[in-house]
Amino acid sequence: MTQSNNMLAEVKDLRVYFDAESGPVRAVDGIDLAIGQGETVAVVGESGCGKSVTSLALARLVPEPPGLYAGGEVLYEGRNVLGMNEDELRDLRGNKISYIFQDPSASLNPVFRVGYQIAEALRLHRRDVKVREEVINLLRMVGIADPEERARVYPHEMSGGMQQRAMIAMALACHPKLLVADEPTTALDVTIQAQILELLTSLQNQLGMAVLLITHNLGLVAGVAHRVYVMYAGRIVESGPTEEVLTRPRHPYTRGLLDAVPRLGGTSERLKGIEGVVPNPARLPAGCRFHPRCPLRQTVCEEKEPILEQVDAAHASRCHFWQELSET
Repeated sequence: MTQSNNMLAEVKDLRVYFDAESGPVRAVDGIDLAIGQGETVAVVGESGCGKSVTSLALARLVPEPPGLYAGGEVLYEGRNVLGMNEDELRDLRGNKISYIFQDPSASLNPVFRVGYQIAEALRLHRRDVKVREEVINLLRMVGIADPEERARVYPHEMSGGMQQRAMIAMALACHPKLLVADEPTTALDVTIQAQILELLTSLQNQLGMAVLLITHNLGLVAGVAHRVYVMYAGRIVESGPTEEVLTRPRHPYTRGLLDAVPRLGGTSERLKGIEGVVPNPARLPAGCRFHPRCPLRQTVCEEKEPILEQVDAAHASRCHFWQELSET
């Protein structure tokens, strides 16, 4: 398959399963998404929806076994990542596609100094640079004061916000074309969250890279992402331009996520929640996978799984009643 114009990475009908005694766990079950050059794309959904597995599959980081790439393609600059050999994958990971994970205290190695950990990627992929100088430049780029001193400390000597900035410096060490940020603000307080998002946006504009933002919070993507994919039980249930999805959602799950976002200046009413939990991917319900939790469910929802239909040229929804939703 050839790559679409201006698309840096594309996922086509991707299926990632895990072996279990009860049968295959369909963590990612036939999804399509695309990330353009310099674009910010968000994948949103509750824990257990398959977001992180999708992000890891971009660089074929899901271990095999227990993971199984059961179908589909992951294209990076037109090449199928799932068909790459070990040398090609080593060149891709950290060099062309880099990751920021949600808990920096767990991602940073506690027994190595911060500067040493940032330098590892430089020694592997950028042998033409002066490593120490570049480490200092990277720490300064992500807004860490006194970078010469901070390069010599251990992770536990940094605050959570500082640790996340160090993780971002590590991810940017090789000037990747695609940065995957998996819940990058989850372990941080709201003030630091805003600083980290602002930093990512600034660095993206400065370096011209694409960003894939993984989050459970739809409110977080407003003003950050160009497009958003809403994921539920291993499937994309809605996708489109961020403003369109946030202001005119066409799936009841998207509406439920939006209703759960606190709003400044709102009423004193309790926030609405989505009843129930995400289904076990080894025991998915028949029909629409969201129907056991959906306030709009009807008999057809229990019997027939909806397809992902185009609402308009750029907006799609996997709901039998998306047209009715557009009228409310």
